[in-house]
This record gives sequence, C-alpha cells and structure tokens, in this order.
Amino acid sequence: MNVSFEKVDKVNALVTIKIEKADYEGKVAEAIKDFRKKASIPGFRPGQVPTSLLKKRFGTEILAEQVNKVMVDELYKYIREQKINILGEPMPNTEKQQPVDFKTMEDFTFVFDVALAPEFDATVSDKDTLDRYVIDVTDEMVENQVNSYAQRGGHYDKVEEYQNRDMTKGILAQLDEDGNVKEGGVQVEGAVMLPDYIKNDEEKAKFAGCKVNDVLIINPAKAYDNSTAELSSLLKISKEEAEQMTSDFSYQITEITRYQPAELNQELFDSVLGTGVVNGEEEFRAFVKKQIEGQFAVDTEYRFILDLRAYMMDRVGTLEFPEQLLKRFMSLNNPEKSAEDLDKDFPESIKELQWYLIREKLCEQLDVKINRDDVLAVAKDIARMQFAQYGMINVPEDTLAGYAEEMLKNKEQADNMTARAVEKALAAKVMATVTLNDKHVSLEEFNKLFEEKA
Repeated sequence: MNVSFEKVDKVNALVTIKIEKADYEGKVAEAIKDFRKKASIPGFRPGQVPTSLLKKRFGTEILAEQVNKVMVDELYKYIREQKINILGEPMPNTEKQQPVDFKTMEDFTFVFDVALAPEFDATVSDKDTLDRYVIDVTDEMVENQVNSYAQRGGHYDKVEEYQNRDMTKGILAQLDEDGNVKEGGVQVEGAVMLPDYIKNDEEKAKFAGCKVNDVLIINPAKAYDNSTAELSSLLKISKEEAEQMTSDFSYQITEITRYQPAELNQELFDSVLGTGVVNGEEEFRAFVKKQIEGQFAVDTEYRFILDLRAYMMDRVGTLEFPEQLLKRFMSLNNPEKSAEDLDKDFPESIKELQWYLIREKLCEQLDVKINRDDVLAVAKDIARMQFAQYGMINVPEDTLAGYAEEMLKNKEQADNMTARAVEKALAAKVMATVTLNDKHVSLEEFNKLFEEKA
C-alpha cells in the first residue's frame, strides 16, 4: 500500500493510492467465505456451494467491492492522519486516472482530486472592537403588551347603544324602489355586521349612535364597494347574484355586542403566566418588560452575528478557492441544476463557504462546542416564540420539549437549528472576548439598520 500527496497549487492537490494484491487478498478471501455461508445456488445446499464456483461467478464483483473498500478507508485515513483540511469530498481525477480492469489486474492505482481549504488567520481578541446594539424597552412597549394580554383575556357584553368597534346583529330585508320590503326579495336573519369595516363613509355614518331595535336603511353594495365576495357572504347569495345587487336594505338591529378587555387583576395574571407566578400589577408589568427584553436579546444576538460576519469577512479579505473543483462537486450534488444556474449561484455559495470556514476557526480558537441539548434548547426557544404569538406564555416544559423533538426529526430543520446553536454559542464567546461598544437604540433605529444593509 502506498499513498502519496501532491500539491498542485495553494488550493488543489492530488492524492494517489497504490494498492497491491497483498493489501486486499485476505479481505477478498474472507468476503468469499462469508458469501458462501449465505449463497443459494440451484443444485447445492445452502452453505455448500464450492468456493471455486463462487470465485468463477462472483469473484470479480467481490474483488471490486473489497478493493474499493480498502481504497476508501485508506484515502480518508490518510487525510485524517495528515490533517489535510479539504473542502467537499475527494473526486476521481479525470486526466491521470488510468482505466481499472478488475478481471485482469492485480495491482491498482487510484488518483483523486482534492480541494484544499485556503489558509488564513481569523482570531479575535480584546483589541477588536465590535458594536452591540441594545434595544431599549420603553414604557409604551410594556403598556402595549399589557393591553394585548388584556384584549386576549377579554369577553363580549351585550349593550344597548352602538360605539365604534362594536358588532351588530339584525334582520336584513331587501327594499323595492318605493322603500318597501320587496316581495320575494333577499332576507337574512341574524346578519352580522362590523360597521368599522364598512368602506363607504356615508354608509358607515348611519350606525353612529344607533340602538337595539332601531331600523336603518343601508345599501350593502355601496357599503362594501361592490365587493361580490363580501356581498355574497353578508346576503347569503351567489357571487353572480351579488354582482347585480344594488338595492337598499332595511336593517333591524336585534343585538349589539361590545368586546371588553379583561381587567388588570390577579385572575388575568394567573391565566397568562400561571397561578402565583406574579402577585399584583407591578410584578406583572415587570415580568412583561423582562419578557420583551428577552425577545430583544435574541435580536441583538442575531445582529451581532451579522456584524461579526461582515467584520471578519472584511478583515480576512478575498480568499482563493479551487473554483473548478468546487463547481464540479456542486454539480455532482445538485444534478437537477443547470451549469448556468450553478454559475449564477456560485459567488453567493463562495461567500457562505468563506464565512463557514471563518466561523470554524473562531469556534476552534474560542473552544466553542455544542451538544444535542444545546440544539434542543434552540428548538424549544423557537417553539416558545411560536406559542407566544398566540398569547400562550406559560407553556409547560414537557410540551415545549415535545414540539422541539418533532421539529428535530426533520433533517433540514435540525441542520438549521444546529447552525443556530453554534452561532448562539459563538456569539456569547466572542462577546466575552472582544471589546464591546454597546449602542442603545430604539426599536425603529434597530430596524433601520437592516434597511440600510439591504
């Protein structure tokens, strides 16, 4: 067995593996012996097929399989032991590789193209100064979130007189040209209307100050700007009929309901956060503020990673990559993509690859390591945020863990969450290493940072 390494240039190399009969004949003999135990050939009892017959009929295939196994094992063993930092996978060389005939040859030579990762320095220290944007939590933010919880915990009351945002229910009856109920016309009992959503101001104004049992004369076509979808839904008619509907209607209001936000009391606090988590409005508001700060901390971390990436990419500069070999590797792994598409995507792929290599060096320098618990924690955080969007704050840990485990069953999601876990751990280590320039900004100013980048 002989393995040699030839560096073609800074980022391209050849690995040549020469395999002799002595390197594989024992493995071939063992493979034939194992195959004989399982072989089933007509005329012979299982396990009793003559070895000579097996060699004659299957020897070439077994030889090829065992030689390839030896070759692959030695190739990756060499790369690992020599600590060669490669990109992608080794690929057969198309110029120096000679034809291989397993029927006639005893010694074999395999030549592989290897894409080498570029060499560069990417370390950080307290001499590096990076901005960290901290979003200030305002009293208005806390108030809005508190009101949001109060809205979610509210209830509907029946009232006698209409106010903005109330909901009405009543009887709609189509009128004729003289203003009388049209015989055989459209009538709808229990017709629900939300006057705030009426598009025509004149029609909307008719509801001002109305009371239960009042009868209004409205024109649904005008009210909803001739929207056939809304008219057919309100009047319980087809869209074709709605297109022709221009009549006035009487609307006898039978019910007015008003949504009342929940009171800021212990009952609301317990329902949102769990019994006894906070006591009183002051503690509730403090909890809400801390919750918002936690959400913003995630945004701060995300922005920091983006800025770290830009800083390190600029500092490292343009790296040399084995472009032709990488394009060949990408083509093999994306057979559905045309050469034109690969060329179009290549510059962005190189940027992502360069950041990946920089990130790996930083992780090595700062001893960043993650395990499955770290990835699971990221998945739980995502699940927690998803529940929070629906006002579910006090979700049990076992429920979050269950959702997280389900997400991690999807390979693409698992890969994304692993990358996020790495960047989360890296951000913490870099923040503890470099000199931070904390900049307190409003949410609006923070969002503008992304607009400027775009």
